[in-house]
Amino acid sequence: MHKYSFLENILFPPTYLNKTRLRRSLTGKTVLITGASSGIGEQLAYFLGDINVHLILVARTEQKLLAMKNEIEKKAARVSIFPADLRNKEEMDGLLRFIHQLPDGLDIVVSNAGISIRRSINNSLDRHHDFTRTMAINYFAPVQLLLSVLPLLAENQWQVINISTVNALLIPFPHWAAYQASKSAFDTWFRSAAPELNAMGIATTSIYLPLVKTPMILPTAAYQGLPAMSPVHVAKIICKSMYTRRKKYTPWWLILGQLSSIIFRGIWDTLAWRILRKKGE
Repeated sequence: MHKYSFLENILFPPTYLNKTRLRRSLTGKTVLITGASSGIGEQLAYFLGDINVHLILVARTEQKLLAMKNEIEKKAARVSIFPADLRNKEEMDGLLRFIHQLPDGLDIVVSNAGISIRRSINNSLDRHHDFTRTMAINYFAPVQLLLSVLPLLAENQWQVINISTVNALLIPFPHWAAYQASKSAFDTWFRSAAPELNAMGIATTSIYLPLVKTPMILPTAAYQGLPAMSPVHVAKIICKSMYTRRKKYTPWWLILGQLSSIIFRGIWDTLAWRILRKKGE
């Protein structure tokens, strides 16, 4: 866990994790984690490794998944890996067949896989694929996955956890059209479906995160000096949601951002294009 700065300590106060409650709640459960080979998914898998659970780790990088399996199985958890790009129909179908053949079904889905892209519209005119590939992994893949496994989750009466972003609840920003649209799409789908899932006995949790220090942010130079959460910290938040079954997590300061998004929307709409025009963007 990277050491927090003074500002980060204020923005991201510590999360207390009751490991006894977590172990009691999860022992014997089967947990699927997408995007498991790095960042948040990787740290979550290692956190759960101390518990007698069956972890199903899904990501594109087979070698990394194998290394994680070897390390985690030195502890208490049992690990199955499934290398797959969830945008690929054949690989998604293979994953779904694998899940439906599990002898004990499925208890928890942590929908964590995703991609981020920062690019201006002017630089996207010949890059329609940026939008289709972002929607494919951030929206269509988790929808397809959940539609298939909901009967299993309903049978075991447990939980779906969506790893979302605070941007889905704030005013949209320039240069993030592909990312914000795709994350907002699934966030809206998930919140719309949540009452129906709850009626089926499936708990739903949305975790709205600020910037997190993961490999996904490395291509964006502007992010390198900004306050960011540690993936280890986020893993604690996810683990806590597994035994509290809390409906959502948001940073304490998000309400201020939401109020600003409403109060200053007109000012932002007026100034944003002027700022971009001045910068030549």
